[in-house]
Amino acid sequence: MINGVTMKINVDQYLWNTLREDITSEDVSTNAVMPEDKQGKAELICKQDGIICGLDIFKRTFELLDETSRFEAYFKDGDSVKNGDLLGIIYGDIKAILSGERTGLNYLQRMSGIATITKEYMAELEGTGTTLLDTRKTTPNMRPFEKYAVTVGGATNHRYNLSDGVLLKDNHIGAAGSITKAIQMAKAYAPFVRKIEIETETLEQVEEAVNAGADIIMLDNMDNETMRKAVEIIDGRAETECSGNVTKERLKSIAEVGVDFVSCGALTHSAPIMDISLKNLTPIE
Repeated sequence: MINGVTMKINVDQYLWNTLREDITSEDVSTNAVMPEDKQGKAELICKQDGIICGLDIFKRTFELLDETSRFEAYFKDGDSVKNGDLLGIIYGDIKAILSGERTGLNYLQRMSGIATITKEYMAELEGTGTTLLDTRKTTPNMRPFEKYAVTVGGATNHRYNLSDGVLLKDNHIGAAGSITKAIQMAKAYAPFVRKIEIETETLEQVEEAVNAGADIIMLDNMDNETMRKAVEIIDGRAETECSGNVTKERLKSIAEVGVDFVSCGALTHSAPIMDISLKNLTPIE
């Protein structure tokens, strides 16, 4: 659940921007059929099995448009839901319900889709010692919502943004001149409390990264046998992360290699939305 302080500090600005994108001057359709304020209610109905996520965001969307609005939720984030479930009822000014409908649903459907696919991927790693991570391959201006949805699905967030940690990739290495130089420069620049992760693509690079003192070594786009050899070379001297071409079908075999983490961009960039509708809007006399 997203608490009230987090909502107001970090979330409201995103919701306002999205609402302004959808309502530049007025909601012409709504104003045409609802010239006056009138209280009403509408049902939030699930049309697909999955994991629900984003109910607080859905609720907050209508609160920003109408401070008298109220959402009566029958589920909480992380719950399994089925096609036909009544997820809740939104009460408030009918104009606010109509104007906020698409924005509220867009967030809820997107977040629920991510939570659902993440849960499916997590099932493949059950009983292993490997942690599933997301990536920064998120939808612009949707990162806090998508990262949250990943955790609701049971996985763990990688770094939130570029200010959150040191991750030296191939182009950073190219800019520095070598893996060793990149790690040395990062150690000299970054606060000592920061771990330093570096991307490797060959076993020779893995050896160099270990000797240079990397804290985490990313094994990028390696096949399972190459990763197995890399883990043997590292031998516990650094944590290991598998990245690149990670599919649900590969997860079990990747975990058997013995890596500590596996990161998967598909959790956010390829998750389908969950089918959810706001239906049966009626006035309250």
